[in-house]
Amino acid sequence: MKLYCFGESGNAYKCALALTLSETDWTPVFVDFFNGGARSPEFRAINPMGEVPVLVDGDVTLSQSGVILDYISSKTGRFGGRSAAERREILRWLFWDNHKLSTQIGTTRFLSNFLPPEKRPDGVIPFLQGRLRAAFTVLNDHLAGRDWIVGDGPSIADLSCCGYLYYPEPYGFDRRDWPHIDRWLQGIAALPGWAHPYDMMPGNPSDRA
Repeated sequence: MKLYCFGESGNAYKCALALTLSETDWTPVFVDFFNGGARSPEFRAINPMGEVPVLVDGDVTLSQSGVILDYISSKTGRFGGRSAAERREILRWLFWDNHKLSTQIGTTRFLSNFLPPEKRPDGVIPFLQGRLRAAFTVLNDHLAGRDWIVGDGPSIADLSCCGYLYYPEPYGFDRRDWPHIDRWLQGIAALPGWAHPYDMMPGNPSDRA
């Protein structure tokens, strides 16, 4: 399998984690996002949406991290839950993550770290940080007294929701403020094969420094 990705992409990291932790043979293909790589005609021919990640597995080409995670789980038989009820609960958290967590983090982190200050719209970052505090509260409360989001083992719900939470760039999230999230992130990082996003995918801010 090939995963079109770049190091700063939390959505791509979710998929890279699922591929690695499921012991799937995969190759990262670097997309030079910050120099317009995702908008190039060559990349648009792969994904007309112009977004990373994209997974290519033979004749199958998929975009959107939730779909890719579901595909990896279904193909490998890993991280998909142990019953129909668990699978529905996993999907519920995937949708929640995409709507309430990762989208807000991705935008806040981009505005706070990768966009020049003079281009940052007034008031948007504090607004998004307020929404994120509400989402962190939901996740932190859910993880109280449990090791994983769904069931008694890791699933693609965990891999989806953690996608942006290991990055070092500041955007208003401090693991020490959310002890159950912090413990959960430690548990994911202890899984065999786990690696930091900048070690797992090509494209590190330090490479361009």
